[in-house]
Amino acid sequence: MNKSSDVSVTAVDGCALKVVDADRVAAVRERMPPGDDLADTADVFGLLSDTNRLKLLVALLEGELCVCDLAAVTGQSESAVSHALRLLRAHRIVAARRAGRMAYYRLADPHVRMLLDLALAHTEHTEAIHPERAGDR
Repeated sequence: MNKSSDVSVTAVDGCALKVVDADRVAAVRERMPPGDDLADTADVFGLLSDTNRLKLLVALLEGELCVCDLAAVTGQSESAVSHALRLLRAHRIVAARRAGRMAYYRLADPHVRMLLDLALAHTEHTEAIHPERAGDR
């Protein structure tokens, strides 16, 4: 039997957990980002989890658009689009360029585009079961 398989770790809540690969657990814990970074990342995914905000971001994959055009593309009110863009801008997911009284929005950087492209590609080649939606049918 592997010596590391005999190692036990006591969790914060008092439950004893059996660690199968202590070296791997230690390495993963060492690479784990700080709590604040994880919270910021969770916030980004939370923003992406709203269908209406996601529609705006997918529309911006095609390039810069103003609030009016985003509203027309997504079928949302200008007010709803403005509110969503304010949130997305505060989290540096979109950026704005002013031209007189008009503001044109775009994806903030290539990382946002990459996140969207990967998420869309993932959903195109998988069939989700959606157990959380079972009561909606």
